[in-house]
Amino acid sequence: MDSPAAVTCLPRWRPLGLALVTLGLGLAWCYGPAAHAQRDVPKIGSICPMGYVDMLNGKCSTLGLMRYTVQPTAGQPCPAGWMNVGGGYCRKK
Repeated sequence: MDSPAAVTCLPRWRPLGLALVTLGLGLAWCYGPAAHAQRDVPKIGSICPMGYVDMLNGKCSTLGLMRYTVQPTAGQPCPAGWMNVGGGYCRKK
């Protein structure tokens, strides 16, 4: 048999749980895959782009300190408004 205290506490925690789930989904939407800035990028060549550290697992990372918007060069010059940062990547200015 449930104690009366357990039954009466349950409704008070539901709004808090709903608020936490809503906050979590909101943060995931803001900082999730829709964002173009990357903290981790695949290692294309033998070096990582400027501002990234080789993680020795085929990836380059900013170690969570910065987020850069980068794109692979695919052997082409960087488009206008982008700069070559090495490692086969261009970074948005």
